[in-house]
Amino acid sequence: MATTARVKWIEGMQMLGESGSGHTVVMDAAEAVGGREMGIRPMELLLIGMGGCSSIDVLSILKKGRHQVTDCVAEITAERADSQPAVFTHIQLHFTVTGQQIPEKAVQRAIDLSMESYCSASIMLGKTAKIETSFTLIEG
Repeated sequence: MATTARVKWIEGMQMLGESGSGHTVVMDAAEAVGGREMGIRPMELLLIGMGGCSSIDVLSILKKGRHQVTDCVAEITAERADSQPAVFTHIQLHFTVTGQQIPEKAVQRAIDLSMESYCSASIMLGKTAKIETSFTLIEG
């Protein structure tokens, strides 16, 4: 299955990214490299993509298990290499899952399945970065 995207230069270091599904995002670079901080940085977008990919997996797995999820937030912190290419070297992914009577082991299993089998973004980023996961489970 092919996935497509298009990136168009706007001005300075600002770019407009368009997905094959027709959604857009404005990207820009840091001022230190000629950007104006007028959009998300491309490397930040990679982390957001990973967080979205893994969150979709976790929610899907929990819902298939008939668990009552009312909220799911993924917070991502990452470190990059000091030299070029400045790849991610360490990523911490913390989920806060809210729901009713969800067993901790079900949340852990959903996260593990996402990281090991389903989340393409995490698996790709895991080639250069150590990825650690954690979660908080809130009743509600």
